[in-house]
Amino acid sequence: MGASSFSEPLGKCDLTTLQSLQNYGLQEADINQLCAPPKGCQGFQDCLNVYLLARTAAANTKASDVARSLDVAFMLYNGYMVFMMQLGFAVLCAGSIRTKNCMNILLKNVLDACVGAIGFYLFGYAFAFGLKPGSDGNAGFIGNWNFALSYTTQISPDGGSDFSSSGWHNFFFQWSFCAATTTILSGAVAERCNFIAYLLYSFFLSSFVYPVVVHWVWGANGWLSVYNTSDGGYPSILKVGAIDFAGSGVVHMTGGFASLMGAWIIGPRVGRFGADGTVNEMKGHSATLVVMGTFLLWFGWFGFNPGSNLIISTPLAAQTVSRVAVCTAMSAGAGGVGMLLYKYLVTRSWDTVAVCNGVLAGLVAVTGASAVIEPWAAIICGLIAAVLFCLFDYLTLYVLKIDDPVSAFPLHGGVGMFGVLFPGLLARPDYVQQVYGSRIWGVDAKDTKRYGILYGGHGQILLANFIELVTVIGWSCFMMGTFFYLLHKAGLLRVSVETELVGLDVSHRCRSQGGA
Repeated sequence: MGASSFSEPLGKCDLTTLQSLQNYGLQEADINQLCAPPKGCQGFQDCLNVYLLARTAAANTKASDVARSLDVAFMLYNGYMVFMMQLGFAVLCAGSIRTKNCMNILLKNVLDACVGAIGFYLFGYAFAFGLKPGSDGNAGFIGNWNFALSYTTQISPDGGSDFSSSGWHNFFFQWSFCAATTTILSGAVAERCNFIAYLLYSFFLSSFVYPVVVHWVWGANGWLSVYNTSDGGYPSILKVGAIDFAGSGVVHMTGGFASLMGAWIIGPRVGRFGADGTVNEMKGHSATLVVMGTFLLWFGWFGFNPGSNLIISTPLAAQTVSRVAVCTAMSAGAGGVGMLLYKYLVTRSWDTVAVCNGVLAGLVAVTGASAVIEPWAAIICGLIAAVLFCLFDYLTLYVLKIDDPVSAFPLHGGVGMFGVLFPGLLARPDYVQQVYGSRIWGVDAKDTKRYGILYGGHGQILLANFIELVTVIGWSCFMMGTFFYLLHKAGLLRVSVETELVGLDVSHRCRSQGGA
């Protein structure tokens, strides 16, 4: 036993207690803190209990801080990956159109991110997730707080509890999704859209149209949201809300039906249809760029879907994120293989660009359901999505006579509808319980059959998601259709025939290098 550094009692601790605490390994500073009056401990066991409880509390606080930091890093990293999809969209669009418009579409894709950043910062994020304290007016329809990140800026210095839900990382992650939605539309009106019109609709879509849909489905107070537990602790829509995990409806349908309105109102490219209505081929100039764009988008989707879990710091969250990544890969692969076989049966040829579209169709379709389905169900999802893409592509071009150069509506709008409905079919009971039940629907999520009807569920999820589908179509078509119609009437929507024939790269003076 070592010599004690204490020569007299301290507070209620006698010399024996002080010696025992020192022998146990406590430092002199810790002992002084434990025994110092007026609330000092008394006796060895009492002091040891106080010390150990304090250490445990400190360890828990540290673990909580580490977990929160890990979750923030997880969201930021996945936001970076989703933003990389902007490059994928740009390359894909450039490869899908003619050479004379290549630099113009690349410039417009860059501006999607630029204009979208400003619009989402000023208005969009507040409309999507903001709710002024003490205010519930229109809370189910639209947010009304944190414009230009004013509240986030206010709370960021102290890093309090609100920072987890309203911090910088949340804005960045959600903006990357907004940028993806806005870019969907760029290819649909490619090769004939006026530059000013492009800037205007990018701002409108990112600052208002898309954020309102986000608020409905993902906001804590949205009327379609699973997180809105205003009905006796349950969501207001059928006590389930719409399951759209990463946005088959919120992102893809919104962008897809906005694309449909844009392509329809702006009209087809010159020469796309013959006088008798026949469709003339206008192939893109580079299958290489299309393949590169597809792989970049596929990579970004591993941030898009798994990142939508928002956290990874618990064992259950890590399990969910891992499963989402696997299902994302399986659906994309199945979509590519399904398209390969379908096209070979129809044309007796191996179509590279079609396979890329199949991969993307599988990704769009699985986005909404990726957290609640099994990998084999994801394969089925991808296979069906590839065929549906072909059907919607034929309907758009040959039946509706709408010229969509990159098939934005068939891919994001048409396949997106299937993706919205898929959770209602094959959402597995225990996965639904893991992702939504423990946090939102309570322990009775499985007992009340809130899962896919093909597992024996009673259809609440399918019906709630159908309501989302109809609502997104109505909102996107009305808002963007009206906006494009007004631009058209004002003469701002489309370039002249002469300009289109020359090419937008020349007529708009789009260059790949600096210089006058």
